[in-house]
Amino acid sequence: MDVKAKRRSEVDNGDEGEDLVLATLIANGDDLSPLVRHAFEMGRPEMLLRQLNFVVKKKEAEIEDMCKTHYEEFILAVDELRGVLVDAEELKSELQSDNFKLQQVGTTLLVKLEELLESYSVKKNVTEAIKMSMNCIQVLELCVKCNNHISEAQFYPALKTVDLLEKSYMQSIPARALKLVIEKRIPSIKLHIEKKVCSQVNEWMVLIRSSCKKIGQTAIGRTASVRQRDEEILERQRKVDDLNISVVDDRVYSLDVEEADDDSAMQFDLTPLYRACHIHSCMGILEQFHQYYYKNRLLQLNSDLEISSSQPFVESYQTLLAQIAGYFIVEDKVLRTAGGLLVEDQVETMWETALSKMTSMLDMQFSHMNSATHLLLIKDYVTLVGSTLRKYGYDISPLLDVLDSCRDKYHLLLLADCRRKIIDVIENDSYEQMVIKKETDYEHHVLSFSLQTSDIMPAFPYVAAFSSMVPEACHIVRSFIKGSVDYLSHGVRTSFFDIVRKYLDKLLIEVLNEALQDTINGGNITVSQAMQIAANISVLERACDFFLRHVAQLCGKGISVRSIDKPQAALAAKMLLKTSRDAAYITLLSLVNAKLDDYMKLTDSALWTTEEAKPNGNEYLNEVVFYLDSLMSTAQQILPLDAMYKVGTGALEHVSNIIVAAFLSDSVKRFNANAVMNINSDLMMLEGFADEKFYSSGLGEIYKDSFKSCLIEARQLINLLSSSQPENFMNPVIREKNYYALDYKKVANICDKFKDSADGIFGSLSNKNTKQSAKKKSMDMLKKRLKDFN
Repeated sequence: MDVKAKRRSEVDNGDEGEDLVLATLIANGDDLSPLVRHAFEMGRPEMLLRQLNFVVKKKEAEIEDMCKTHYEEFILAVDELRGVLVDAEELKSELQSDNFKLQQVGTTLLVKLEELLESYSVKKNVTEAIKMSMNCIQVLELCVKCNNHISEAQFYPALKTVDLLEKSYMQSIPARALKLVIEKRIPSIKLHIEKKVCSQVNEWMVLIRSSCKKIGQTAIGRTASVRQRDEEILERQRKVDDLNISVVDDRVYSLDVEEADDDSAMQFDLTPLYRACHIHSCMGILEQFHQYYYKNRLLQLNSDLEISSSQPFVESYQTLLAQIAGYFIVEDKVLRTAGGLLVEDQVETMWETALSKMTSMLDMQFSHMNSATHLLLIKDYVTLVGSTLRKYGYDISPLLDVLDSCRDKYHLLLLADCRRKIIDVIENDSYEQMVIKKETDYEHHVLSFSLQTSDIMPAFPYVAAFSSMVPEACHIVRSFIKGSVDYLSHGVRTSFFDIVRKYLDKLLIEVLNEALQDTINGGNITVSQAMQIAANISVLERACDFFLRHVAQLCGKGISVRSIDKPQAALAAKMLLKTSRDAAYITLLSLVNAKLDDYMKLTDSALWTTEEAKPNGNEYLNEVVFYLDSLMSTAQQILPLDAMYKVGTGALEHVSNIIVAAFLSDSVKRFNANAVMNINSDLMMLEGFADEKFYSSGLGEIYKDSFKSCLIEARQLINLLSSSQPENFMNPVIREKNYYALDYKKVANICDKFKDSADGIFGSLSNKNTKQSAKKKSMDMLKKRLKDFN
């Protein structure tokens, strides 16, 4: 029992120790959760419960001990508590009475408070409603404002209003229905604005298209005015170059006014385009508008490039090209000022499209054209268009290449036109010396082509050495030169002197020279016509130098006058004209010889066996001398001295040949000394005429051999036949001195026909037998020696 009691005591003491620990923890207010968790983890929750019960019992014991210890005090406290309870009851009664009174008073106040709170609630709702209404009113005002802007076509303010609604008011619209309506209408409004703006752009495109022609014409007109002014200044400079006078350039003073007028005429409004760009940019669809503009303008360009089938090209080309020029002037301004509406590649594409169609169109039209005038007019306008557009940076080289490729076609047409005119001039020429009655006519027909032979103004009326054909042909040639220079000017080539010169040579050789040759070789001209043609050609030869200088002047300052004045720089046509002039001389001499043949039919008109000599010669000679005098006088008036010399020598040589040929003619069987004396008289008259003409015309100062020397063969033959010692012909010394022009065979044949009569030149009435015998012996000796020689 004692052991058990002791063991129980040890257990109790151990438990008591644990209980003390637990009690201390509880008393200190510590957290018991670790002990509880530990007890359950150790699987001994009963032990913990027992300890807790032990702590409870211990506390109860402590309370009981405390109550026993303070019992009296507790009784007193209870008594006091009872007194307090009574007081509390009284206080409660008073409180209830006060509460009743308070409830009576507070009920009225509570009703008022509820009314006040309800008023506050209503006020709050009204305030919110007013605020919502104000928001709605502002939204509706913006909607009205937007509608007004749209109705007034003020699309940018309308678009800004829509953006304001979307960004600032849309999220705060209290009325859902209104918000839904606005959200639904905004895309429609933007689409409407886009359509309206595009409609305005379309109207602008129609308007600007109709204005492009005027814009182009104004710009081209300005270019033409500048070009004309430059040409006028250059022309004035040419006229005063020889005087070394400088021409004042008045372009600076006159161009400003004209440019101001042209600028006002060329103004065109791009405001609708700028506005459309800005609006589309605000809408975020600027690139779409760029493509829209480019596509529609390209369609307009293709339409503008179509040729009207109802109107000839020569009547419509100016309108067509002016339209194209105006189009690209507008696009240049759009490119520079529209803020990226067009890019350079797009403008370049449009220009290449236009170039391709214009070049093919010009190629086709030029190939079908048969008028040089029309072709030149079109070329001039094309170069004006090109010069105008080049100022705006467009490449016009393909256009100039087309014009250059048609150069030969133009000149062929121009040559054909000039050929018709020149042939008409030659066919209608009177072949009479041109009579100029006034100084103005002299300047127009002579001085303007440097055809004058003297710098002194002649007295009027003035008889020119040439016929009217020369100045008319010169006018035609000068117009050809101008046409050629006009076509080649402002083209792909800056220096074209050699080209114009080549075509000028072609005109002079293939047209003018050939027409003259056809006339010369036609066989239908007279002596006077042939002489006038020869004179005309001589003048035209001289005019060739003027033509070349004129080409150099028109081709610009790059060609010096000295270079073209060199002999090797002369036109090839000049040499061919000289050949034609020689052919005219040959034809002239042939006609003159034929005329002389008609006058000098000695075999018919001369008395070869007359019994007596005529002191004045044969009668036909007066007509011959008169004809030769008329011929030489005319030649002196219209032909150069060298040509006159050729005509005179040719005619007189032919007269000499006629005389010799008469003695050799088969129809002359025999002749006597009287016939020789008659022909000697004729020859002396011719020799006198030849000397007089030779020296009176001034040829004696130029040539050593006179006209008289052309009759030398006839003269030596007559001298031989008249000689008392004809056998001296066989003496080489005497023959070389006195008979060098005679041929042995001719002399032998002529001597065979010489049969003198009893009272002829080799006989005498007083001693005819002696002298006749001597003469006869001398002639027989000559005949014999000539036969031996042959």
